Amino acid sequence: MKLSMDKLKLKWKIFALMLGFCALLLIILWLSQTVFLNDMYKYIRGRELADAIAMVEEEIGNPELPEILFYLQAENDIIIAPARDFAPPPRPGIPRMERPGRWGDPPFESITETHEFTLGDGQTISLTFYALLTPVNATVSTLRIQLYWITGVMVVLSVLLAIVIAKRVSKPIEEISGTASHLAKGNYNIRFAGKGFYEIVALSDTLNTAAAELGKVEGLRRELLANVSHDLRTPLSLIYSYAEMMHDFPDEITPEQSQVIMDETQRLSALVNDVLDISKLENNMEQLNISDFNLTQNILDCVQRMNELLCNKNYKITFLYDNEIYISADGPKIGRAFYNLLINAVNYCGDDKAVSVSQAIEGNSVRISVTDSGDGIAQADLPYVWDRYYKSGTKHRRAITGTGLGLSIVKKIIELHDGSYGVISEIGKGSTFWFEI
Repeated sequence: MKLSMDKLKLKWKIFALMLGFCALLLIILWLSQTVFLNDMYKYIRGRELADAIAMVEEEIGNPELPEILFYLQAENDIIIAPARDFAPPPRPGIPRMERPGRWGDPPFESITETHEFTLGDGQTISLTFYALLTPVNATVSTLRIQLYWITGVMVVLSVLLAIVIAKRVSKPIEEISGTASHLAKGNYNIRFAGKGFYEIVALSDTLNTAAAELGKVEGLRRELLANVSHDLRTPLSLIYSYAEMMHDFPDEITPEQSQVIMDETQRLSALVNDVLDISKLENNMEQLNISDFNLTQNILDCVQRMNELLCNKNYKITFLYDNEIYISADGPKIGRAFYNLLINAVNYCGDDKAVSVSQAIEGNSVRISVTDSGDGIAQADLPYVWDRYYKSGTKHRRAITGTGLGLSIVKKIIELHDGSYGVISEIGKGSTFWFEI
């Protein structure tokens, strides 16, 4: 059964690529030094011959022309002689040149080109340029023997280098892969120790961050289950207890007992509705119904209703604003977001049971802030307060009202409106939650 390339281990892929690269270099070297050497050599000599013709044409009237011709013959192996059957009389400044052979081709292999030059007095002179070609066959044989040795040495060195590089690159990745398997099994306390290349270290750091965040998410999930179970168990227990009492003592039923059952049933319904709402918001199933409405009046009505609801518990909620503000948004959803912030402040306000609401203009936006005088939130907990059912600290208490999902719903509603939200808090000095539209 053949093993496809994508199933090979990384080190063997690197090993194969290194050997393939080495083989390609050797092939190019062999072709250039043997097969194409003769053609390349003639091409270069042809270029040198063309350069020599251009030089002579430029310096044809120069008194130092003999030195230039000597230089061409000595340095470039280019012989210049009068053209066959042409022997112009000697002239000042023009050297006397003899043809290599009077009859037939010259007794050496060369690239030959004849060119006519115009002298200063209008006469022309025809010169033949011979670019000598040295024997290439002997050179090719010498290079071939050298290439045998070079090929052997390069193959050995490339194999060793490929093995070293493959192990150096693949080993830290294999270690990270092995550690990642523990992370996949739910061990979020695992730590990655990547080393070597910068990318490996960066990958290790990223995975360490991912493991830490997954650990926090797992902790929040367990806390969510515990808190939801707690908030479900309490009303269910009360409902069952009072229903059992009514069943056993049907003649002693009081309005207070019936009210407890109704209140706890409403609490359960609210919890289920909040869970459904946040599920819809997270899955983009909620659509905005944008319209112009009086935001100030909307908030004022909510504050008055909450004061009436909590009047027998001595809570005091104040609303500070300068002018009535109209905005274009989904009124019911913005009202729901504010209501949830207000409920959160009521649940966590201090012993004075005072909650302050303010409205302020920020450029083209309006900011609504809800401030309580409670215990405050630690800086380390601030990034997580908008998560579902997150509770700062480890002790969970039953809310006075609401379901514990309010802040998460606020986050989703404000994000749907492309607004911003945040919290300012300090231990012992209360918290201020705000959103801006």
